[in-house]
Amino acid sequence: QVQLVESGGGSVQVGESLRLSCAASGYSIGSTCLAWFRQAPDQEREGVATLYTGTGYKYYTDSAKGRFTISHDNAKNTMYLQMNRLKPEDSAMYYCAADRRNWAGCTLREVNFSVWGQGTQVTVSS
Repeated sequence: QVQLVESGGGSVQVGESLRLSCAASGYSIGSTCLAWFRQAPDQEREGVATLYTGTGYKYYTDSAKGRFTISHDNAKNTMYLQMNRLKPEDSAMYYCAADRRNWAGCTLREVNFSVWGQGTQVTVSS
């Protein structure tokens, strides 16, 4: 079975950091696209960052650039999102997503991602 499981969410104060993990099972994440999305209450789901594991290509939205870092470990079959200098507007349910296809065309188009995790909540308070 193909599965993604997020962990690492929690409640923090403004300016603090969190590291989210996305453990994949049932397939290898090598040479595939992975991504992080988030959804705040009464908001549309939005992309945060995406990664191509074959080359390490990374793309960040403007809100994440400079503060967040997406990474992966092929040996552990896991993707990470390091979030620094968190702001209240970062509060959301965070989801990891996977494109099972072995291709390098990684974007934050939701339609490209066929496997999703259950989400992990991040709450940033002031």
